[in-house]
Amino acid sequence: MKEYDYLIVGSGLFGATFAYKAKQAGKKCLVIDKRQHKGGNVYCENIEGINVHKYGAHIFHTSNKEVWNFVNSIVEFNRYTNSPVANYKGKLYNLPFNMNTFYQMWGVITPHQAKEKIEGQKAAAVEAMKKAGITEPRNLEEQAISLIGTDIYEALIKGYTEKQWGRKCTELPAFIIKRLPVRFVYDNNYFNDKYQGIPVGGYNKLIDGLLDGIDVKTGVDFFENRSHWENIADKIVFTGKIDEFFDYRFGKLEYRTVRFEEEIHNCSNFQGNAVVNYTEKEVPYTRIIEHKHFEMFGTEVDNCQKTVISKEYSTEWKDGMEPYYPVNDEKNNTLYAKYKELADKEERVIFGGRLAEYKYYDMAPIIEKVLNLIF
Repeated sequence: MKEYDYLIVGSGLFGATFAYKAKQAGKKCLVIDKRQHKGGNVYCENIEGINVHKYGAHIFHTSNKEVWNFVNSIVEFNRYTNSPVANYKGKLYNLPFNMNTFYQMWGVITPHQAKEKIEGQKAAAVEAMKKAGITEPRNLEEQAISLIGTDIYEALIKGYTEKQWGRKCTELPAFIIKRLPVRFVYDNNYFNDKYQGIPVGGYNKLIDGLLDGIDVKTGVDFFENRSHWENIADKIVFTGKIDEFFDYRFGKLEYRTVRFEEEIHNCSNFQGNAVVNYTEKEVPYTRIIEHKHFEMFGTEVDNCQKTVISKEYSTEWKDGMEPYYPVNDEKNNTLYAKYKELADKEERVIFGGRLAEYKYYDMAPIIEKVLNLIF
C-alpha cells in the first residue's frame, strides 16, 4: 500500500485543480514543485501592496459557466476587462482591431469606410501574390497581409511578432496567424468570452484555495530523487516537460521564453493601462505590464502612491531558463508525437498541462480539462 494515491508533480493550475478534485473524490495527494512557491506561472508576489504577476500577465476568461462558477467557488473574481493598447512609434492604437483602431489608423468613422479600406488593401495584396505566382500564403507575412492589409500589418503585427518569435515574419509559418480578430464596432474588450476577471487578492488566493488541506512540498525536484517519488504513490500526475520525463530520448523540444525586468516607480499611475504592447521592432521589449491595474480601479489607483511595471523580453529558450511557449512547428510537433506515443503507454502516469502536452493553453481550458476527468 503506497502512502499516497497521487503524486502530483507541479503546483500550477493543472496540478492544483487535479489535487482539489482528487481530494473531493476521497484520494490522498502529495503535490511537489521544484520552485520555492506554489502556483506555477500564475504565482503573484506582493510588492508595495501590489500583486505582481511574476511570470507574465494572467487574465482569466471563459464562456464556460461551469468553469467560471468553479473558480468563483474558490475565490471571488473581480470585473477586470482586458483592453490592451499598442504603442507604435509613439502613437497609440486600441486592440483588438476594432473601429477605434481603424479611426486611429485611417481616420475612418463608419464600419463601411473601414471595410472598404481593409478590403482594398487585402485585394491589392492578393493580386500581387497572384502576379508572383503565389496561390496560397507561404509564410506569416503573406498570410497576415491577405487577412488585414499592409497598414495594420506593418504597424501592429510585424515588429511585435518578430520580437516574440525571434524570426522574420517571412520565415514563420502561415498557420501561426490563421485568422485575425477584426471587429467593426467600437469595442476594446480583447476577449469574446462571456466571463473574465482576476481573483480578488491575486492568483495565490486561487491556488491556496485549491490546495487547502493537501500535502505540498516546494523546492523539490522530482528528477533529483526520481525513484523515491515514483514509489511514493499509486499514480503520478506529471505537469513538467514531457521530453525531460523520458530523459530526452528523442532529443529536446524547443520553446520560447520570456525575461522580465521589474521597476518600481514613485507615482500612482505609470501608463494608465495594465497592458501596453510595443509593436515596433526597434523597441527591444514586447510589452509593459502595470500590475496594479489588474486589481485596482478608480480612486484605488490614485490612493496607492507607488506602482510596479514589468518589461517583457521574448527570447529563445536554453537549458536553465523557464520554458514558456511551445514552438509548434512541424519539426517540434513530429518530435512531440514520439514522446506522446511513449506517454500513452504509461499506465501509472497522467500527463497534463502546457509542458506535458507541448501545447499552449489558456487557464480556463486547463481547468475545464481537469473537471472533465473521472477520479
